[in-house]
Amino acid sequence: MGEKKDIGFEIRCISHMIRRKLDVTFSAPEFDGLTGVQNALMGYIMDNAGERDIFQRDIEQQFSLRRSTVTVMLQNLEQKGYLRRVPVSYDARLKKIVLTPKAEKMQKRVHHEIDRFHRKLEENLTEEEKGQILYLLGKIKQNLK
Repeated sequence: MGEKKDIGFEIRCISHMIRRKLDVTFSAPEFDGLTGVQNALMGYIMDNAGERDIFQRDIEQQFSLRRSTVTVMLQNLEQKGYLRRVPVSYDARLKKIVLTPKAEKMQKRVHHEIDRFHRKLEENLTEEEKGQILYLLGKIKQNLK
């Protein structure tokens, strides 16, 4: 009889493997010591900023991260010169997150590496299998809400 595998444990293992691979990739000097999550965060801002203002709560929701975690990440990126928090005229409590030209330049290199990573991650999967995985992961996310 085979050993029982728990879905949560397997997802956690894969998550750690992905994070480690991306962190190794982005630890190269040309990526300024940014982590995979920091790069993903800047990519999210860059991809969405043209359509709407991005605020900290958007990042918290998109990445399912706690407010304190996102605060520290944003502070680090701000100190390194990759983003600024800019007040908005319609609500003094809110500050939209804006990437600097330094971040935009970095993101072009990052997108190339992430595309390469995704191709490697999916290389032995059919389109149907990818669809099944995304569907099932979506159901699991709903169960956790």
